[in-house]
Amino acid sequence: MIIYGKNPVGEAVKAGKTIDKLYILREESDARMSALVKTAKERGAVVVNADRRQLDKLTDGGNHQGIAAQVTDFEYCSVEDILAEAESRGEKPLIVLADGITDPHNLGAILRSAECLGAHGVIIPQRRSVSVNDTAVKASSGAAAYVKVAKVVNLNDAIRQLKSLGVWVYACDFGGEPPFHADLADSTALIVGSEGEGVKRLTRELADGVITIPECGRINSLNASVAAGIMLYEAARQRAK
Repeated sequence: MIIYGKNPVGEAVKAGKTIDKLYILREESDARMSALVKTAKERGAVVVNADRRQLDKLTDGGNHQGIAAQVTDFEYCSVEDILAEAESRGEKPLIVLADGITDPHNLGAILRSAECLGAHGVIIPQRRSVSVNDTAVKASSGAAAYVKVAKVVNLNDAIRQLKSLGVWVYACDFGGEPPFHADLADSTALIVGSEGEGVKRLTRELADGVITIPECGRINSLNASVAAGIMLYEAARQRAK
């Protein structure tokens, strides 16, 4: 879906809608537009510098005011909805928290693993993270239609909420214990860090523990979605006992 005009696009960004691509007229550079572009980029949007002819065609000659956006039709849920999903299945919650994942292919792959391995939902932050855009939906191979995804203002606040409800939160990062030493059969949330930075320091400090996948290769780093899949498999293995 294409929306256009400064107010409609601005409200969509403000409301946390999934902006796949943001089209900006090259000569437009006022302060409001710059702030909007900055926020959209932080939320994973691809920004395209377009000329007036491109924008006119994209909006069928509408009054675009130098800006248009391609919005992905994806419905987010709340953290409470994810917990309710676990309760409806008669299971203890298993949740993935994506801490600053910026690659939509990685997010889509995480959704796919979450669906295949019995997770009840995925939580992503509004800022500095990719949204469930068209690329992520395609990479999920259909899982995006089934996995509940909550988009929250502050990931650390979501962690505090989960902990207050008896969910054990583990940061998947270096310097921790192997995942098979943790009780992932209990109510569990797994924090998976971004491709470059890993789990943020304050987020890691909020976690109840750190778990690390044992590695024996010469490259001591796993892709974020691969790491999430391994951790979810271990949780599924423990829960199947």
